[in-house]
Amino acid sequence: MSDLLIRNLRPEEISLAIDWAAAEGWNPGFSDAACFAAPDAEGFFVGEIDGEPVATVSCANYDDRFAFLGFYIVRADLRGSGHGLRIWSAAIAHAGTRVIGLDGVVAQQDNYRKSGFQLAYANIRYGGIAGAPLKPPADVVALDTVPFALVEADDATVFPARRSAFLRAWINTSDHVGRALLRDGKLAAWGVIRPCRTGYKIGPLVADDRIAAETIVGALLASADGEVFLDVPAVNREAIALAEALGLKPVFETARMYTGAIPSLRIDRVFGVTSFELG
Repeated sequence: MSDLLIRNLRPEEISLAIDWAAAEGWNPGFSDAACFAAPDAEGFFVGEIDGEPVATVSCANYDDRFAFLGFYIVRADLRGSGHGLRIWSAAIAHAGTRVIGLDGVVAQQDNYRKSGFQLAYANIRYGGIAGAPLKPPADVVALDTVPFALVEADDATVFPARRSAFLRAWINTSDHVGRALLRDGKLAAWGVIRPCRTGYKIGPLVADDRIAAETIVGALLASADGEVFLDVPAVNREAIALAEALGLKPVFETARMYTGAIPSLRIDRVFGVTSFELG
């Protein structure tokens, strides 16, 4: 394995991992590369042989306690060669003593367990042509008009770490559309929709209840035309019901797993996961 060189991907090179993910059918967003660099510019890795990339992985350190692993891909013709294990080990080492989360394909759960991960729950990707959205009520506003501190505090109920830099990038990216629902001056629901290689993805979608989530979905769909995808925790029955009511069908499933203690989060408020790659 001495012929494999592992190095950090520079921010402007992260598009390599995005393109490989697209080739695997993961359907990334067009602006994902710039946003994904925000939380940890040194969290993306590439393995090269004679200057040619053969493997990628990311492990974004959000703070001193939590990291999230993704983009674990080995070039098809070199799988089983041991290159994957080496770049995986580099990512794990980058996280240090942090708890690490990931969304892995279900078939790889046993392998992830061998590396110290334990299953928290499944996430299910729903996709299709959604039903016609209703006109958003007056109390739905553009997400970037809501004080960022409110959004950040609300996100902290559903994500294991503060991710201020990522959220700012995600909300303010020009081709992303964010909407928020206010009730009595309080943030009741919010979400973002972004264009992807195929259709659009909604994520995150965070809400106090299904009615609030439906309101945000309607507002977001008003800016989209075509297929839409929503990744929902299988343990959130109301989120599943919402996806089914929209006419969407299951197309993919992941295993949300963590090393260490499984974080205590308000999964009942997660109606749409932000990203399988960065949590």
